[in-house]
Amino acid sequence: MGLRDPVRMLLIDAANVIGSRPTGWWRDRPGAAQGFTERVRATVTAGRLGPPVTIVLEGRARAGADEADVDGVEVVHAPGEGDDTIAAIAAANRDVVVVTADRELAQRVRAAGAEVVGPNWLLDQLVD
Repeated sequence: MGLRDPVRMLLIDAANVIGSRPTGWWRDRPGAAQGFTERVRATVTAGRLGPPVTIVLEGRARAGADEADVDGVEVVHAPGEGDDTIAAIAAANRDVVVVTADRELAQRVRAAGAEVVGPNWLLDQLVD
């Protein structure tokens, strides 16, 4: 798939990926977002994923990570629905790979020319 190609953007639906495993994330959404963001940044730093990577956070999870571009990983706070922000970013960029299992979102971003991979693909890449 060429996901390590530096011109490709990896765009992560954080709510969908974090929510794909029953880890108790719902009890502490900011904490889950913080831990997830740290793992993604560590994975990019380790060279297991190539930048640019964008993580979209929505709702209470936004409190877990500041909007910033650090170590090739940008955190974006969705002002409303995360899916709308992800779809807009996918439409505004070329060579985007979106990580989500949300069928409706997958359909929207594919219509904009993006590829889609599931949460397990990303979770298998992350360093502990």
